[in-house]
Parts: sequence; C-alpha cells; structure tokens
Amino acid sequence: VQLVESGGGLVQPGGSLRLSCACSGFTFSWYEMNWYRQVPGEERELVARISGDGSSTNYVDSVKGRFTISRDNAKSTVYLRMNSLKSEDTAVYYCRAYYRIIPREYWGQGTQVTVSS
Repeated sequence: VQLVESGGGLVQPGGSLRLSCACSGFTFSWYEMNWYRQVPGEERELVARISGDGSSTNYVDSVKGRFTISRDNAKSTVYLRMNSLKSEDTAVYYCRAYYRIIPREYWGQGTQVTVSS
C-alpha cells in the first residue's frame, strides 16, 4: 500500500495550491479519503473528507469556501485544491484512506504547506 502526497510548497497569502495523493495497493473506490493537517505541537486536524464515489464531501469550518476536495477513481488519486490561503493554513498535510466496513486506514507521508510573504 502506498499513498504519496505531492504539491506542497511555499506560497504567499492569498495564493493557491493543489495537493495530490496518488494511491496504490488497495481498492481505491472502496475507501473514504481524507485530508488532515498538523502543526508541530498540535493534534492532527481533519480538514476535508470525500466518500468513495465522490458524491459526499465535508470540510472543517475554517476552510469552507476556500478548499475543495475531489477524487479521480480511475487514477486512484485524491486532490485538495486550496485557494485564498492564509498563514494559519501552514501545516504538514496528510492524506488518509479509511475503510469503514472493516475498519482499516492507511496514511501518506505528508507534504509541507507554508503560507508566508
């Protein structure tokens, strides 16, 4: 099983980034996909989730209207489009695959997002 995030980097406030998480080794469409973020010294925070078929999404209040989660099941990839970035969005972003029926989860290695002028 592999989850490989990419697309992080340094961006100015108000800018945009698109994170990708390419997955392999499991039946991608069966799994809910999540994006989490973590700041040193703080707990990991769930930012967005998307159902296996992509029909349902949820966001933490702080990113609603700015971030969009999407997935391409043909490519086994989940995305997080981040617009109007703020300094408080600075964190390591992780993708997670979660299978509810037989609880199982897989995590990526994380990608750093830094919002700074």
